[in-house]
Amino acid sequence: MSIINETNYDTIFGKIAVEQGLCTNAELRRAVEELKSRHKVNPIMLRDLMIDLGYLTPTQADRLRAGIKESKAVAHQIPGYKVQGKLGAGAMAVVYKAQQLSLNRTVAIKVLPKRFSENPEYVERFYKEGQAAGKLNHNNIVQAFDVGEAGGYHYFIMEYVEGKTLYDDIAAGKIYSEQEAINVIIQVAHALRHAHTNGLIHRDVKPKNIMINKDGIVKLADMGLARETTDIEAAKTEKGKAYGTPYYIAPEQIRGEMDIDGRADIYGLGATFYHLVTGRVPFMADDPAEVMKKHLKEQLVPPDHINTSLSAGISEVIEIMMAKRKKDRYNDVEELLIDLEAVKNGQSPLRAHKRFNVSDLERLEVGEIIETPRNYYDEEIISRYRMAVMALGVVVLIGILIIAGMIVL
Repeated sequence: MSIINETNYDTIFGKIAVEQGLCTNAELRRAVEELKSRHKVNPIMLRDLMIDLGYLTPTQADRLRAGIKESKAVAHQIPGYKVQGKLGAGAMAVVYKAQQLSLNRTVAIKVLPKRFSENPEYVERFYKEGQAAGKLNHNNIVQAFDVGEAGGYHYFIMEYVEGKTLYDDIAAGKIYSEQEAINVIIQVAHALRHAHTNGLIHRDVKPKNIMINKDGIVKLADMGLARETTDIEAAKTEKGKAYGTPYYIAPEQIRGEMDIDGRADIYGLGATFYHLVTGRVPFMADDPAEVMKKHLKEQLVPPDHINTSLSAGISEVIEIMMAKRKKDRYNDVEELLIDLEAVKNGQSPLRAHKRFNVSDLERLEVGEIIETPRNYYDEEIISRYRMAVMALGVVVLIGILIIAGMIVL
């Protein structure tokens, strides 16, 4: 047994350091091995060793230690629940596994750290997340149970999902097969359809927010950026601001447009789909601003050009989901689901075909040069095009001959 498993504090410290992206799994493993070799000769805490090895700065280590201390405080503050351990941490909240004593069931508790509790905007957003999740009741969405405050901590009680996130698989190097990915994306699409029907846009669809439980059921989580389509005041307040995650954000979200609708979620789901089947994000750059510029301007490399085992159908669907102009995407999730089910059953995605054709015709009208997508036009259209070109050639030839005859005369 390794030292990190023998020392509870070290276990927690190492886990949180990796979760927050302060060090890699490989660095943590090397630190643990070094910890074992020093155990009998020169005992040292994992925190201090990771600073010595240059994996953490003293400031980062202090921040982690403060977070662990706060975690212990939370365990005694929320009445009716017994906190059993920490599940993870994000930029704005910490999630704990707990037992709800009254119903004897396992739940997850999302807690807003005290450093954010002093900011009314953060608190309001936290409660909005709980209220948004509370409006939804669907098997593919993490269910909300309660939201409140105790001992100075704002908390949100939700369904505990025993499983993993899509990000866990991606981080481990997994590339999903076509059928695996389609099954996941279809379930998320059903979740989004339910949310959109209830007037909510998720706005942050990404692998970290999609979970798979031990029975293979996919759950969409984290309504932290969700917005009601009828909330005009929020739309005005957020105008000009980019809300979302750079690798998966829709162009209209980057531009901070007011009239964001469900097609933004379709784009984020398409970017997630792309990542699952290719093993890489659609657009990569050294900093978030450059990534977002690429979402706005750079042409997408078709996923079947990266993973050549993919069918043309799945590539077409993803390309339509990730069209830069929202009017070129699927109109809604219902239309997307029709094509996803078709590709799942080995059929052509007819809605995608239609969208490619309409989009190309519109761009031709304004004089834009386009590259004709492969397999998007049927043989009849190609045949007519060839006949038209031949007829035009004959007319031109006759004209030349007539002019030549006139000159001779």
